[in-house]
Amino acid sequence: MDIMKGEPALLVLADGTFFEGLSFGAKGTVMGEVVFNTGMTGYQEVLTDPSYYGQIVNFTFPELGNTGINYDDLESDKPYVFGVIAKDITYCPSNWRSIESLPDYLVRHGIVSIYGIDTRQLTRKIRSMGAMNGIISTEVLDKEVLISKLQSAPSMEGLNLVEKISTSTIYHWSIPTDKKWEFIADKSKSIEDLLTVIVVDFGVKRNILKRLVSHGCKVIVVPLDTSFNDILSYNPDGIFLSNGPGDPASVTEGIDLVKLLIKAEIPIFGICMGHQILSLALGGNTFKLRFGHRGLNQPCGLNEKVEITSQNHGFAVSRESLNKDIEISHFNLNDDTIAGIYHKKLPFFSVQYHPEASPGPHDADYLFTKFIKLMKQYRAKSNE
Repeated sequence: MDIMKGEPALLVLADGTFFEGLSFGAKGTVMGEVVFNTGMTGYQEVLTDPSYYGQIVNFTFPELGNTGINYDDLESDKPYVFGVIAKDITYCPSNWRSIESLPDYLVRHGIVSIYGIDTRQLTRKIRSMGAMNGIISTEVLDKEVLISKLQSAPSMEGLNLVEKISTSTIYHWSIPTDKKWEFIADKSKSIEDLLTVIVVDFGVKRNILKRLVSHGCKVIVVPLDTSFNDILSYNPDGIFLSNGPGDPASVTEGIDLVKLLIKAEIPIFGICMGHQILSLALGGNTFKLRFGHRGLNQPCGLNEKVEITSQNHGFAVSRESLNKDIEISHFNLNDDTIAGIYHKKLPFFSVQYHPEASPGPHDADYLFTKFIKLMKQYRAKSNE
């Protein structure tokens, strides 16, 4: 750790708990839901994951910023977290790919951050009391004033954040996983062989798009408000429902769209928010978890088969709400919540975790292969 430096900063939670620390990001005041991530690496991917929009992330790993920032590991064009909490940070990264320090990156993007606090104590608080709103400030160091400001912060439950971050334009993505990081056999295809996948953008990460391309897909990303007929005009072989922030039950536009896509019986693969949206469109319900699942080592499985998975979500699908046509494919083995489903009769499936796992284990990359198989079967049937 560098010698402690930075202006005083204050973190206050909705229940009145406060932590005094130092600023290592932009100056200012920010409010959001305080959550924790247990990953020992991958802070850059976390910062730029659109699913963290509206949240202040507490990193449980005690040191942050050692490897700096590089262009390769960005999941989007900018950070989406509202704020960052850390124990120790560095201003002098040491890594061959680093182009910028973490503090400089956060300052450049206006992300208010605090370090020098007991992040383990904060994590225990969230685990026992649940994720709650918080406020970080370098401007106001009076906790009573900050508690008063915090009263205006909305609850994550019932909040539609997807509409704020979904792409505003349709675009094509053609970049695969970089060859130096690729871990599967060559999946290159001719243009004629490519499977057309429409990605409905609820807050998609770039590495998801890269994995689809690496598996032989022509990827077209569309906004949340894209019409059913516009999607069909691309003659898609499959529909991918992406990750995203907020309460899935509030994304009614997305749920209504998926209901129409279900009737068309086009193969559908959903992850995280996409998993929840698909479940809702199939008649299920979702609920808010106490503190969510955010980390790189979440065990999921069924029938004595276990995958170690990368996760980031605060809501889950209610088991009791699923109808008889839906089968559970995975449980989160930490708390027995649903981690995956599939339709018994139609080509739809989804998981509550990130099979692209960037960073994280590659146990679940086979799900992309499963999606490819369903799309090939659909294309063959359509050409009969």
